[in-house]
Amino acid sequence: MTEQIRKVVLARADRMSAGDVAGMQEHNAPSVMAFTLAPPLVSDPNGRDPKGVEAWLQGFEAPPQRTVTSLEITADGDVAFATSLDSMTATPKGATEPFTLWFRVTLGLRRIDGHWLVTHEHESVPFYMDGSLRAAVDLEP
Repeated sequence: MTEQIRKVVLARADRMSAGDVAGMQEHNAPSVMAFTLAPPLVSDPNGRDPKGVEAWLQGFEAPPQRTVTSLEITADGDVAFATSLDSMTATPKGATEPFTLWFRVTLGLRRIDGHWLVTHEHESVPFYMDGSLRAAVDLEP
């Protein structure tokens, strides 16, 4: 069971790195509660609507390269969650140098018709609590 979930998580990251939006979203349930790094605060619940992800990808010179690390999976019955520390390396449109950003990911999954699908996604970057409200984008595991 956990190996199937691991394959889903890694396939989503691989498809993002390839710029394959449909491939990323084939692992989503029809409705997903998504709190991603990019605005808005809550993404469109249609887990297979490509417009938001396609627009986000247009902000980069090439698809961001995503790496999943420290993946932990807990599953019971038809429900599971997966946590990881992920990195994304990308070059914004018009920039000459890439950046690498580490962030936290929690995925909620359900087994639907025999397939593990993402129903909840939460990505976050910690903030420094020194009064600056500055995102801690310089952290690495």
